[in-house]
Amino acid sequence: MGVSLRIGVSLALAPFVLAALTGFVHAQTVTAPSQPTSTSPLAPEAADAANPVAYCADLQRVIALALTKERFATIAGKSRDGNFLATSLPLTGWKDCSLYGLRTYTCDSRDLGSAEEGASSQTAIVEEIKGCLGESWSEDQDRSSSTYVVLRSSRGPVSMTISASPNETNGYVVRLTMFLRTGG
Repeated sequence: MGVSLRIGVSLALAPFVLAALTGFVHAQTVTAPSQPTSTSPLAPEAADAANPVAYCADLQRVIALALTKERFATIAGKSRDGNFLATSLPLTGWKDCSLYGLRTYTCDSRDLGSAEEGASSQTAIVEEIKGCLGESWSEDQDRSSSTYVVLRSSRGPVSMTISASPNETNGYVVRLTMFLRTGG
């Protein structure tokens, strides 16, 4: 098979690989990114296959990129403080999305006023993410705690933590941190 034919076949199969990796093998209706269902990452009623949250498609793309040979290199932007890089693929409705090296992606929710609001929002966001990513993602009870939740993919070496964290303005944010696992 010639190089151009192999590339063409690879490109044709890319959507199917993405669907398999994210657990969306079944048919679904997806809202176009230009028409988000919510501008906030807090819309639990929208977190199902027929009506995904606004950031669902972005999150699926980030996961697919994490599993490529290039990892996050294709969405890496300018240097930020420390070892962080800006990203050209932020999650819709989230803020301060960045990369730490080529194995870690992080974003913060909108600002929240209290620890209680942070905990409530964390619970809602975990449910949104589970609804977005499907059954191939599950909570890792052994690694989760009262302050953060660990979600793991059964189809690839990628995990994420979702935690309510204090921010610099005496409020809270929910922080999503996606990373590539090593050794299983």
